Amino acid sequence: MSSAQAITTTTTRSFENIRLRLTGNEGPFGDWRDDLVRDGYAIIKNAIPRERADAYANDMYSWLEDFNLGFDRNNIKKTAREEHLPIINEKGMCWWYSLAHEDFVWKMRAEPGVVGAFEKVYNTSDLIVSFDALNFTFPDRDDIQPNKPWPHQNQNPDTHGFRCLQGLVNLLPNGPKDGGLIVCKGGHLLSERFHEEMKSEPRIPGFFHEWYGYTDAGMKWLADHGLEWEKVCVEPGDLIVWDSRTPHYNLPSSSSRPRFCIYTCYMPVSDVTQEDLKRKKEAYEGYRTTSHWPNANFVGAADATRKGKPCPYNRHRPTRLPQLDENAFKLTGIPYITE
Repeated sequence: MSSAQAITTTTTRSFENIRLRLTGNEGPFGDWRDDLVRDGYAIIKNAIPRERADAYANDMYSWLEDFNLGFDRNNIKKTAREEHLPIINEKGMCWWYSLAHEDFVWKMRAEPGVVGAFEKVYNTSDLIVSFDALNFTFPDRDDIQPNKPWPHQNQNPDTHGFRCLQGLVNLLPNGPKDGGLIVCKGGHLLSERFHEEMKSEPRIPGFFHEWYGYTDAGMKWLADHGLEWEKVCVEPGDLIVWDSRTPHYNLPSSSSRPRFCIYTCYMPVSDVTQEDLKRKKEAYEGYRTTSHWPNANFVGAADATRKGKPCPYNRHRPTRLPQLDENAFKLTGIPYITE
């Protein structure tokens, strides 16, 4: 679909006329939104049917194998090594190689059960989506730096209130020992108080302004105020959503199972500017990755580096170009550009 193509039809959905603000006082709704309001995160079970979730996991394996560097899904112990893989950081994240715009990634972003969860939170079908990273975490990798705890929130501490809902679609069984997302339950509700009381605490440098890292003193504050950390366990096809104010990070695996997931986040078009949409159009047409913020307030580097030099396997377009239907194309934000 051309980036100049206009919307001619719209899928109509009904909503409850409630846009969540995650103040702790909303509901009850009788579904996962009650968990989100109370805990700052929620699991939407079977957002993608298991058969399709398995197909997306297969697509991720095939994408790695198609580099022809020797990676073999049937021999992970020996081949999940940097020399056999595209560059994947110690957190399991891959930002490069135009991966965020592969056709299978876009198909996942347009899954009705995924988009529908965000529509329910924001009370609108006029959403845009992030062009975020994918996660390939393999156990027992000693060829890269260890994954050390990095508790953080993905929201500027100088801004308050609920501004962004993060999400990831889980694609392999993920139990208590398999690594993955850990959250500080209820931390979103104490975020403003935390940042007021801890404003004199030196900040950990972040890669952009919508990020705040928790120091040892910050972690103690959370514990002193009765907040507990919980590892989120999910099955293939489950969607996890969390308030960007909720402290979180990902754990390394202590099992033999890999972890695959696709990060995806949606935001109402009404929350972004025309400049945001133009920047987003450039990222889409350049097959670039963004942060989880759908307004593209951070666009990642086009090229990965390998041993201090540009990776010789860098790609600047997907191996399979995205084939977007009308509703998926709306998620790019391009049809909403009016200037």
